[in-house]
Amino acid sequence: MEFIETINPQEHDDFIKGHPLCNLLQTSKWALVKDNWDHRIIGVKQNGTLIASAMVLIKQLPMGFTMMYIPRGPIMDYENGALIRFFFAHMKRWAKQYHCLFIKMDPGIHINDYKIKDKNDHYDPKTEKILAHMKQANAIHKGYTTYIKESIQPRFQANVYACDAFEQALPRHTRRLIRDALKRDVQVVKADQDRIQEFADVVALTEARKHVNLRNREYFEQLMDIYKEDAYLFLAEVNIDETLARLRQEQQQNKKELAEVKEGAPKKLRRLQDIQKALEKDIAEMSSLEGVYQGNTVIAGILSIKCGDTMEMLYAGMNDHFKKFMPQYYLYTEHMKYAFTHGCQYANMGGVEGDLADGLTKFKANFDPYINEFIGEFDLPVNGLLYRMSEFAYRMRKARGSKKEK
Repeated sequence: MEFIETINPQEHDDFIKGHPLCNLLQTSKWALVKDNWDHRIIGVKQNGTLIASAMVLIKQLPMGFTMMYIPRGPIMDYENGALIRFFFAHMKRWAKQYHCLFIKMDPGIHINDYKIKDKNDHYDPKTEKILAHMKQANAIHKGYTTYIKESIQPRFQANVYACDAFEQALPRHTRRLIRDALKRDVQVVKADQDRIQEFADVVALTEARKHVNLRNREYFEQLMDIYKEDAYLFLAEVNIDETLARLRQEQQQNKKELAEVKEGAPKKLRRLQDIQKALEKDIAEMSSLEGVYQGNTVIAGILSIKCGDTMEMLYAGMNDHFKKFMPQYYLYTEHMKYAFTHGCQYANMGGVEGDLADGLTKFKANFDPYINEFIGEFDLPVNGLLYRMSEFAYRMRKARGSKKEK
């Protein structure tokens, strides 16, 4: 085996996209997204063939020190203890030239996969073997965390798998919510980058509603610029004026039919009266938005990146004025259908809390996802004397960051 300090980005990407542990956060382009970090791509070759690779992010620390982070990596065979020991030993020696204190990593190793209703703690039998290999290579496991705030990347994520008749397999209540969206003339479109501001606007509304900080237009443009044809922007939109015109026309037609109902047709009369009440309710709802929103109005959106056979659904937003339109259910379903018909086997909806009791899980459960549980974070100390001190400082800094977000 040979340790390589500089792996060609294309070679690295080709390797990880064909690997079972393929992940967007290990692509060479992700380093361009994380432009406030330095980065390198390192790996191991055997007989000239790449067998392990890692896109390493490098953060400058005070006093000339650094820390390194390998998001969802390295990419390699974790059942090969000799490879892990070789790679980590050489990686530590390599990292010393950057005055690195420690290397943090969270490889994308699934230790459990289950539907929400089948939650369990039956870890993959290979888990203990992998943990033993990592320990032999002097990597320190940071434990099986539960909550998103406890780690850099969520240890639990909701992932929808492709299947035959995907939409028909969705829960009944989700299909009903999709019909509600269609009833209100919600349209879903695949959009180009020139509509990124409309997406950023609904994300900003979501930030205000949930009191969180997501990203701005410039960041979303950067993602689309970097990933180009692998970046997908889907928008849900409505046209209030057109929908009101349709509803009023239907109301007039229904009134006409009511006036023409003959005696002795009570069932038809009740049916038309029920339709009239529903139309009046819908018109009142739409009228409250008339004049405020004109023309085609984006009411929800989602920005995703395709990596290998996975569509990573990264950012989403919704205008809460339109929550009765149920746009996100129709939007997510149409986006997943598109992904599955364009070569994807998975639609990753992102992180959830490990107790599955959070609002994110409740919403994502509408799409009947699998919960993927990852093995968690590891630290590989590089400077043994300063590692403990730097680990404490890292925890304090992360805790302060969590408080600011709240």
